[in-house]
Amino acid sequence: MPGKQRRTGWGVLLLSLLPLFAQAEKNTPWQNYVLRCSGCHDMDGSGSVAGGIPPLPGFLGTFTNDPAGRLYLMHVPGIVASSLDNAQLAELMNFLNEKWGDPQGYPAFTPQEVKTLRDTPVADVVKYRRQLVKRYLKEGMKTADYPWP
Repeated sequence: MPGKQRRTGWGVLLLSLLPLFAQAEKNTPWQNYVLRCSGCHDMDGSGSVAGGIPPLPGFLGTFTNDPAGRLYLMHVPGIVASSLDNAQLAELMNFLNEKWGDPQGYPAFTPQEVKTLRDTPVADVVKYRRQLVKRYLKEGMKTADYPWP
């Protein structure tokens, strides 16, 4: 019918998910992971070697237990471009560290630490990660493959 909008199944689905995107402050850390991280790291945190996305399980703790690693984490593209505020991001990172990191290691992220780390410039996050991994490997610490040039 002319003048009448037709809704497809995808359109209805997207409209039903809109409140999740619009109200991030009400999302749980898992929901924020699904919405903001799983596109690259997958639902199980496995990442994609071919896509240059390192896995989280078994390796996240290396970064969360090191001040320089924590700085790196706050500059991962999906984090630095996230619409989450500092408290939400601290909550998400603590959730991920509990799930796939080392919750017995370094203290939990706080909103103030997240703010400080986000405000600290990292000119080239890929180069910075490579420097960290080189140091970690020299110190015998676990780290995932990172195939980016």
